[in-house]
Amino acid sequence: MDPGNPVLVQMIRDTIRRQGPVPFVWFMEQALYHPEHGYYSSGRCAIGRRGDYFTSVSAGPLFGQMMAAQFAEIWEKLGRPNDFAIVEQGAHHGEFATDVLEALRAQKPEIFAALRYRIVEPFEVLRRRQQGVLRAFAKKTEWCRALDELEPFCGIHFSNELLDAMPVHLLVARGEPGARSWQERFVERTSDGFAFVDRPITNERLRERLATILPAPLGNYETEISLAVLDWIEILAKKLRRGVALLADYGLTRAAYYSPTRTTGTLQCYAEHRVLPSPLENVGAGDITTHVEWTSLAERAENSGLTIAGFTDQHHFLSGLLASHSHLVSAWVEKSRALQILLHPELLGTKFQFLALEKGSDPGAPLSGFKFARDSRQALGLE
Repeated sequence: MDPGNPVLVQMIRDTIRRQGPVPFVWFMEQALYHPEHGYYSSGRCAIGRRGDYFTSVSAGPLFGQMMAAQFAEIWEKLGRPNDFAIVEQGAHHGEFATDVLEALRAQKPEIFAALRYRIVEPFEVLRRRQQGVLRAFAKKTEWCRALDELEPFCGIHFSNELLDAMPVHLLVARGEPGARSWQERFVERTSDGFAFVDRPITNERLRERLATILPAPLGNYETEISLAVLDWIEILAKKLRRGVALLADYGLTRAAYYSPTRTTGTLQCYAEHRVLPSPLENVGAGDITTHVEWTSLAERAENSGLTIAGFTDQHHFLSGLLASHSHLVSAWVEKSRALQILLHPELLGTKFQFLALEKGSDPGAPLSGFKFARDSRQALGLE
């Protein structure tokens, strides 16, 4: 068993020694986002064929080129504002931003002249890498450390595989029929590592969210709840003055997420394209992720003043863009392998979903990415 980053492991063990077992949500936050030694904050995270996992950006510039067409359409829909911002959160090394800006400069010079590209990035090591990759666009790009530090803006907020890495509470249901109860998973230290222990739920917000889940079925049952995602969408709703938030990630509706048959939840850990046996191993050296529970996210977005503008899988989203923007067809012919990766149902096509949330814009016709989508509220399980 590889314990992971020894400095981070010792820091967590020392915290447990002083305070007792810690909630998994805190453990996951340290493993991924500890300011110096976390998987993301240290710069250890690597994507692509030689990295730990594969994303749409890994397929090459085609994904950014296609998204640039959708961004330009949103600019038109907003009335061509001259204070237009594209805000990206979870920008990794800046490859997607580069692809978008290059495509807009070449294909849509009017929007390129009007926009500012802002990256929300809390970690200095990643900001430096992004600034290096985006050196050619230094006059167009800006950075801030946190979403709540961002000035309210008109434009687009885009994220790709951001929400799945937000820390989650792990919950378990144990006991016999008639005496079953929920408990929260904590992390305890052992002689050579870490182990899970279950404790009564004392977090009142967590108790309230449990009311949205159907009673756990008979037998042992484990699942996750992300309070961080709900907090995040509330902040974003306040920052988006007018425009569209476009979220790309992998997830499930609430009914599917908390299905009686999903008895072990969605938590997974990756390193070098391998699924690791436990999130308590390779601490700080591997990715920890869960699926997004889209229904609760959409509900909180609506309660925060946003309107659902579309929801569909990546296959249908990108197909809609191809059907609506003729200049993308030539890119398809030239880069058919990349498009196959993005669209194919057995690759990324149905693994990822896109959710669009609007504020202050005329609903009108749906965005091209949702041209082939079915009713979004119904698909999200809201009706």
